[in-house]
Amino acid sequence: QVQLVESGGGLVQAGGSLRLSCAASGRTFSSYSMGWFRQTPGKEREFVAAISWRGGSTYYADSVKGRFTISRDNAKNTVYLQMNSLKPEDTAVYYCAARPYSTSRYQPDYDYWGQGTQVTVSS
Repeated sequence: QVQLVESGGGLVQAGGSLRLSCAASGRTFSSYSMGWFRQTPGKEREFVAAISWRGGSTYYADSVKGRFTISRDNAKNTVYLQMNSLKPEDTAVYYCAARPYSTSRYQPDYDYWGQGTQVTVSS
């Protein structure tokens, strides 16, 4: 069982930066691949970024590539999403998710989810 708690969301102006954190419980965090997804009202939850369980591989949605960076610290049981050059269209609730071992871009592949953190980018 893995419990995930996101933090770091807030209100920022366009062009600004935020860093989201996702703290995980459980001793086996290092064996889970982690993903970030986001959702706006009326839309389906979409993939943002993912990182392999060892941290050696990362994947990004085209819409955030070059602006967002996913990383993890297995000693702290935490995964991060550094978001730079934020745009109003990045406004959403951001969720972290975990699945054993292999990485995926697809929501159904993830077993555990956090409660989400709101990110609002003003123009």
